[in-house]
Amino acid sequence: MGIGVNTTDPLAASVHGTNPQNLVEKITRLKIYSSLYWKEYCFGLTAEALVDRAMDLKYFGGTYGGMNKPSKFMCLVLKMLQLQPEKEIVIEFIKNEDFKYVRILGAFYLRLVGKPVDIYKYLELLYNDFRKVRHRTNAGWEVIRMDEFIDQLLTSDYACDIALPHLPKRWTLEEAKMLEPRLSLADMDDESEEEEEEEEE
Repeated sequence: MGIGVNTTDPLAASVHGTNPQNLVEKITRLKIYSSLYWKEYCFGLTAEALVDRAMDLKYFGGTYGGMNKPSKFMCLVLKMLQLQPEKEIVIEFIKNEDFKYVRILGAFYLRLVGKPVDIYKYLELLYNDFRKVRHRTNAGWEVIRMDEFIDQLLTSDYACDIALPHLPKRWTLEEAKMLEPRLSLADMDDESEEEEEEEEE
């Protein structure tokens, strides 16, 4: 069942000590609420139906143009913050290989609300995705690779005109034994070769 146009799901949990919608700055939220896309396509949208909207995305970004109009992508980010879909749904977004912008939407949402260990665990997998994606900014259009945007989410404090919640450095989580050291593609290849050699023996 969908919820009201501008209200957070009453069952939604506080995120980083605040209403989840507050992760998007107020001025941007107000522009989203007044946008035609929000009124026509996000009203009463359910978590299940949201994936259909995400599959229609042709680019991602925050705001654009002289009036700082919110992108459809950002409208859906705010809708996810309202609905707070189950973690399993978000992970399915991230694992979606057929629709690039569904994957980006899931990754961006997890970076906003997820626990640090989960953020590294699921987003680092996307370092192996080198597909080109279209990014709309205030300065215009740019084409970047998926892995470049993932690196921005993991190493920067700002993305898509949104201030990202603080993310501890990876090494601090490794020292706390909360994360294993990250394997590069080369390391993975070496491990695979070692396993194959052991099997042959």
